[in-house]
Amino acid sequence: MSSNGWKTYKLKDLCTKIGSGATPRGGKEAYLGESPYTLIRSQNVLDFFFSYDGLAYIDEEQASQLNNVELQEKDVLLNITGDSVARVCQVPKELLPARVNQHVSIVRPDSFKLIPEYLKYFLLNPKFKNYMLGLASVGGTRNALTKGMIEDFEIEVPPPLTQRRIADILSALDEKIELNRQTNATLEATAQAIFKEWFVDFNFPGAVGEMVQSELGMIPRGWTVGSIGELFDLVIGGDWGKEEKVEEYSDLCAVIRGTDINDIWFGQSTNVPRRFIKPSSLKKRILKEGDIVFEISGGSKEQATGRNLLITDDVLELFDEKIIPASFCRLIRPNDLSTAVFLGTYLRVLYANGGTWDYQLQSTGISNFQFADFESREKLAIPPSPILSHFKALVLPIYRAIGQLNKQSATLAAIRDALLPKLMGGEIKV
Repeated sequence: MSSNGWKTYKLKDLCTKIGSGATPRGGKEAYLGESPYTLIRSQNVLDFFFSYDGLAYIDEEQASQLNNVELQEKDVLLNITGDSVARVCQVPKELLPARVNQHVSIVRPDSFKLIPEYLKYFLLNPKFKNYMLGLASVGGTRNALTKGMIEDFEIEVPPPLTQRRIADILSALDEKIELNRQTNATLEATAQAIFKEWFVDFNFPGAVGEMVQSELGMIPRGWTVGSIGELFDLVIGGDWGKEEKVEEYSDLCAVIRGTDINDIWFGQSTNVPRRFIKPSSLKKRILKEGDIVFEISGGSKEQATGRNLLITDDVLELFDEKIIPASFCRLIRPNDLSTAVFLGTYLRVLYANGGTWDYQLQSTGISNFQFADFESREKLAIPPSPILSHFKALVLPIYRAIGQLNKQSATLAAIRDALLPKLMGGEIKV
């Protein structure tokens, strides 16, 4: 029994199921564009929240082969391998019926003993989160939590009423954050719809319908076709620096990895590593508004490389430190801010539509992005500067609105993160 009088149990004694799934035969090639059956992968499991980015669907036969990992409402999801190991959220009920692959574990508590929301927050308590990360890093080249490890987790459990009160307090904050996330998803969809209307359907302000032939097909007169690299003023690889301040590694920075991009897009910056960087390296790589962080390594057979993030002032304000991209990312600096907003939207659309798969090179389980090939081979119709300026004037405020909501969410998350360990430690009575 702990000092606050709460009882301690092994997790296996409080759960009706702990287990992970598998990838259907055929990998991503077997996924469907739409189906009643969802396959949840590690990229969908963020801390506290579920990400719909890259959500996969499988057919009824594939789902039946994974019936032993069929999800139920309120199941807790725990990532058990890779860079995202120990991330925790709950499955959204609107995604059911659903299955998980081998990188995600279902943890289904017996609700008479352990309330699922309480378990989620217990696992996300920084003290326990650090324990899981330490456990996952022992003994192998790839971070992993085994079923046996999870079953042996020791969970401090207060009475059910206390569990419910703790969960309700923290959930109230997360529900507001989730509402902001949904609003931001709508805002991004609006930006992408404008992009498609202007630059795919060519129905932009001032369009007269006069088209000319190009290597991409018919494009508006006055537009040009060029490689995407022609729009880059600077491309430079990132840096990883040192974990501790050592000699010339003196400047503390936030270092954005590919796995952090979705978190930052949703206003979460606490999991972004802080590292010490040489001043000379920082000077070359420090991010500013209009830069794009582009992932070049770390994908898999199921998840394409090429995740990307347009940096705005609101993103910069999420951090107290200066920011650089990690060594497995590129810093892309477009020619100007109008081009940056155009490219930032183009790259988000390209990734969402699976376009970065064309440049992925699979090697020893890790995928690398053929960036030089991408710079020269990815062709697009480039509009005149006045149209780019008009697009920036319309769309940049949308990204700023997303950033403002993200800052509000970051404040709410900071309150939640401050309350969480105190509630879980019994310091705050409820």
